[in-house]
Amino acid sequence: MGEARAVAATPRPVDGPLHDLRVVDLATVVAGPGCARYLGDFGADVIKVERPGAGDTTRAMGWTHPDDDVTLWWKLAGRNKRSVVADLKDPDDLDRVRRLIATADVLVENFRPGTLERLGLDPADLIAANPTLVVTRVTGFGQDGPYAQRPGFATLAEAMSGFAASNGEPEGAPLLPPIALTDEVTALTAAFATMVALHSGVGQVVDVNLLESLFQLMGPLMSLWETRGELVPRLGSGIAYSVPRGTYRCSDGRWVAISTSAESVAVRVMDLIGLGGDDRYAGFAGRIAHRDEIDEVLGAWCAERTLDEVLRVFEEAHAAAAPVYDMAQLAADPHLRARGSVVDLDGTPMQGLVAHLSATPGRLRWAGRPLGADTDDVWAELEPDD
Repeated sequence: MGEARAVAATPRPVDGPLHDLRVVDLATVVAGPGCARYLGDFGADVIKVERPGAGDTTRAMGWTHPDDDVTLWWKLAGRNKRSVVADLKDPDDLDRVRRLIATADVLVENFRPGTLERLGLDPADLIAANPTLVVTRVTGFGQDGPYAQRPGFATLAEAMSGFAASNGEPEGAPLLPPIALTDEVTALTAAFATMVALHSGVGQVVDVNLLESLFQLMGPLMSLWETRGELVPRLGSGIAYSVPRGTYRCSDGRWVAISTSAESVAVRVMDLIGLGGDDRYAGFAGRIAHRDEIDEVLGAWCAERTLDEVLRVFEEAHAAAAPVYDMAQLAADPHLRARGSVVDLDGTPMQGLVAHLSATPGRLRWAGRPLGADTDDVWAELEPDD
């Protein structure tokens, strides 16, 4: 694993391409805080404002670290952030937060539309006081429209975006993802949109939502419906526009994933499994029309070989195949180790940086800090120098 610098008593970003940005993170759970985390990973001074008592939801969500009983979610979601406690319903705390936002370049929040205004933090007023401020608002369905006031849960987006309807076995139920897929995608979307807004140099509101973020991942499926009146069926590990494609059990009980999205690769795979030269399987249309037959032959071919044999043959043929990993296998993979994809940060292994920049790289400085650890320091920064 890569190494990360130990946490400082009062950490401050001093390098990274975004070191001159201040981000105030009022959001909770994963999507909004994830946006702020990505900015912090590349040097922004992210100040996490949390409610008194429990703090952010991720402090009590999921598994805890065996050494300190802090949740693994918080260590990840809170990394590279300073923690401040403030009650937005308390006039004094609200005033401090308003003054803090006046020093910031970005505000990230994920209240329901209208809540920020009711709290006395109307984005229009905040931008009037800080003309280049970017207010990134992350919700379930956006700031307007018939569903704007609905609770913003990722499950709803996964159900409504078309994802669940296209995911699962042909005769089975629609399946939701087993990870926080929508939240993580929305975090990346929000970070990208925030940087676009910052680049404009104009203070403005960035409206990002869970439904539309996941919908962007659906590729041409909406175009398919609107132009051809076709819906994609659930195909298990298959995909509507590539045959063969899926996961197959090998003779040693391990699984391999195979893709033939490129025509040249598909031709090589068909040759490997003995179906090359048959006009019935020629081209995209031929393979799609005989999906079940081809999958059966490929499945039998894999079942006669160990995973290592399948991978070797596919690599020699310049075809696409990969082992199906669980986290234990992924953690041991030499490529990820060489890339530093898993970093030990303050004793907690976690994902490294989302991207490698050759001249101005990001850096992981500390994992999620104790609730309110930086309150005094941050408030002191708001006081005028003597």
